[in-house]
Amino acid sequence: MYVASPERYDKMIYNRVGDSGLKLPAISLGLWNNFGDVDLFDKSRSIIRRAFDLGITHFDLANNYGPPAGSAEENFGRILQKDFKPYRDEMIISSKAGFYMWPGPYGDWGSKKYIVSSLDQSLQRMGLDYVDIFYHHRFDPETNLEETAHALDLLVRQGKALYIGVSNYDAEQTERIIDIFNDLKTPFIINQPRYNMYDRWIEDGLKDVLVKHKKGAIAYSPLAQGMLTDRYLNGVPEDSRAAREEIVFLNEEKVEKTVERTRRLNDIAQKRGQTLAQMAIAWILRDGIVTSVLIGASKVSQLESNVEALDNIDFSDEELKEIESILTEKM
Repeated sequence: MYVASPERYDKMIYNRVGDSGLKLPAISLGLWNNFGDVDLFDKSRSIIRRAFDLGITHFDLANNYGPPAGSAEENFGRILQKDFKPYRDEMIISSKAGFYMWPGPYGDWGSKKYIVSSLDQSLQRMGLDYVDIFYHHRFDPETNLEETAHALDLLVRQGKALYIGVSNYDAEQTERIIDIFNDLKTPFIINQPRYNMYDRWIEDGLKDVLVKHKKGAIAYSPLAQGMLTDRYLNGVPEDSRAAREEIVFLNEEKVEKTVERTRRLNDIAQKRGQTLAQMAIAWILRDGIVTSVLIGASKVSQLESNVEALDNIDFSDEELKEIESILTEKM
């Protein structure tokens, strides 16, 4: 029987989400990969247990996580029942809807029909009465934004979500939905964008919007699908994700273009006494605007190593200048 470590809160850093009353751990665990039915249940269970023992209180899911879609929530629900019933009030559990989930016109995007039905299904899969944060997973260009916002607001009023977030919304889209939420008095607190050293699009306005409106940010894909690790320092291994054609966000050509840049960043990390992955995580937290970094994990040792990034999250001006020079240099 699982008993959580009594030292679980001793080292983790907790940051306030904008001006809300909620705090998130500086590192959160995402269940996008490695927690579906294609993965070993006991392995997934051991990762989640260890994460909680390390002070990671936030576990991030979505309706379509798996594979197959929905299985990550089902497996997480089983783990909750087996191990975490006494700790539910110490946990922040989030889910999302916005990508394709079921056939027909009501299983995708941002209609009220899809959003409300999707959360009902997610709660059933996880065996929960509510989630702490519910996100709209992507902006829907064909649905009136007020309909999407009203659907999310309804979920809070029904007691199915405590807070609301959005994911993959740009600066303009975020500002527009904030205006609607302000009128509705919806507890909208956070945006979840993709953000890392190699993908800095949120610096072109989104960060400014979040600061202006006192909202939080949680960054996913902090290691650029593994490119910001020692995995690709010498090119693309045959068994790597970049070598697999089905990986949409990562490919061999993209990795080869960044190998030299990655090596130079790795040199800085070594001087800091960190792995490249640890420095990449610390860099995202450097200015205090990003509340939490959302990591994945395929094994416990990987999780532990990533959490050690918090041992050194301060950068000298010289380090930041050198990193910036490497990242902005034309290839």
